[in-house]
Amino acid sequence: MSNGILVLAQNNETVNYVEQAQLLAMSLSHTNPSIKISLVTNDDVEFKNLFDNIIPIPWKDDAYSTDWKIENRWKLYYASPYNKTIVMDTDMIVLQDISEWWKFLNNYKLFFTNKVYTYRGEIAKTTHYRKVFEANKLPNLYTGFHYFEKSEEAQEFYHWLELVVQNWQAFYEVFLEGVTRPKHMSIDVCASIVALILYCSSDITNDHANFPSFTHMKKDCQGWVDGSSNWQDRVGFYISKDCRIKIGNYVQSGILHYTEKDFLEKSPVIERYRNLLNV
Repeated sequence: MSNGILVLAQNNETVNYVEQAQLLAMSLSHTNPSIKISLVTNDDVEFKNLFDNIIPIPWKDDAYSTDWKIENRWKLYYASPYNKTIVMDTDMIVLQDISEWWKFLNNYKLFFTNKVYTYRGEIAKTTHYRKVFEANKLPNLYTGFHYFEKSEEAQEFYHWLELVVQNWQAFYEVFLEGVTRPKHMSIDVCASIVALILYCSSDITNDHANFPSFTHMKKDCQGWVDGSSNWQDRVGFYISKDCRIKIGNYVQSGILHYTEKDFLEKSPVIERYRNLLNV
């Protein structure tokens, strides 16, 4: 049975998500050279050899006219060439060997991270970004890192995810209180609504597990009470020639979700990985 990581990347007018996916693939090649990674995209890819497969977006592009490019996320179950798949956001860097995570994930047909960490290694308080989850008692799912095995359970979840994504406003009216409803479609909210519909939250998360998870670098996850509007101006970022990363005084491990779209422009991270891997 094949295992692998799957990433969806669609560029918009301001962000090169394919470039982010290439950095993710380079980091994976450095720390997990035996793990396969495939890219789902309709955009041009400069370094195709970083990926085991480059897969066109199935059927039509549902995100053609949007900026966030999340409307195609429900298709990843059908696009994956693997029997067991980890789905990751493009703006992530893998900083350690995660091969042991597969042993944990083998206990599940579908698994979502439900807590994330600060760069200091503390469980992040995400209330600022997740008011809709708390107000409506939604399961605290993060689609930015999740796992599925090709199975009846996962296929049913993704079938419902398709329905909710394509009809998100109608589902928001049913499951979310009016004053709390986002004015845009959120893939995390949609996945959490599906978990409510299928009554499967306890089967697809684990409140006691410290991993799989990731370091979430959104500013208001860090517990700061003042300072800049973005984390790069608030705390130092350092990357060595062998691509070890420190933020402030803290060496980073696991998966770093850097979140800010200008990170690749402001830091030498791509250059360092290219030099290290001779890409």
